[in-house]
Amino acid sequence: MNRVAVFCGSREGADPLYIQAARDLGRTLAARNIGLVYGGSSIGLMGAVADEVLLHGGNVLGIIPTILSNREISHQKVTELKVVNSMHERKALIYDSSDAFVILPGGIGTLDEFFEIFTWHAIGQHNKPVGILNVNKYYDPLLHLLDHMVEQKFLPSAHRTAIFSEDSSEQLINKMKTRI
Repeated sequence: MNRVAVFCGSREGADPLYIQAARDLGRTLAARNIGLVYGGSSIGLMGAVADEVLLHGGNVLGIIPTILSNREISHQKVTELKVVNSMHERKALIYDSSDAFVILPGGIGTLDEFFEIFTWHAIGQHNKPVGILNVNKYYDPLLHLLDHMVEQKFLPSAHRTAIFSEDSSEQLINKMKTRI
């Protein structure tokens, strides 16, 4: 596993544990010599994970669309920053540049990215690991919804079990490495 895409919020969120988890993930990636691919922002959880990877000597590829480069404040200290024309181009380039995906807390953009990657996995477009860092049970409602979808026969259980969650970055990365 050379590069991991991280989808997360451009805000810090209400709980200080979210920013701490982003930093922990950044340290874990750098310590294991795993590059970060992410949305290119210098703020929120996105900025925190990138800053931590950089602080510990890691490699960071940021990909940000022009429409967000000023609003989310492009991270100018990343190893490489690519400014693209659209969100679709951003997601495609993040996907193509990554060996696995980690979901941290975030808003609708994070959910959009998660569901697109999850859908691609379900239809067989990729077999890359997808893990949720479930900080302080943030994603419990989503995980319960996915389980409910299985129970109601709208989601095959094989697709549900392809998505896993952990509450620590170390455990999550360990589990991801076993799935590659």
